[in-house]
Amino acid sequence: MKNLCVFVSLLTFLFFISCNDGGTKSSSSTGSVETTQYAQGKMIYQKTCISCHQPDGKGMPGTYPPLANSDFLLADKNRAIAQILKGSVATYVVNGTSYNGIMPPQQLNDGDVAQVLNYVYHSWGNNGFTLNGLDVKAVRDTLK
Repeated sequence: MKNLCVFVSLLTFLFFISCNDGGTKSSSSTGSVETTQYAQGKMIYQKTCISCHQPDGKGMPGTYPPLANSDFLLADKNRAIAQILKGSVATYVVNGTSYNGIMPPQQLNDGDVAQVLNYVYHSWGNNGFTLNGLDVKAVRDTLK
């Protein structure tokens, strides 16, 4: 009987740990979505995007546009995909402000582009698209 009680207690403990908050974490200080669903995209963002677009997604005034609450980003997912794939040297107006920084093309595979955009589209107050590698491949094919 004692072994059964220990076993049930252990199962209850493991269940509690595995179900605590559904495996999601939300950071109210940054408004970022930090779930396992977007963890890969966050890692890619930290490696390739953070130096220009900053940890909070607010960019650098006049040079690198914000990704947080960005009217430009949220308006066209295919344009956002193309921007990552081929980069840009143009001036863009984002949320009423002009930005003219150079964005080099990113050497990411289709899945990684989708992951980083999913992270950005669901962070910092954005409520954007959810993409997959096929969405990125379709845009990549048009750029050839």
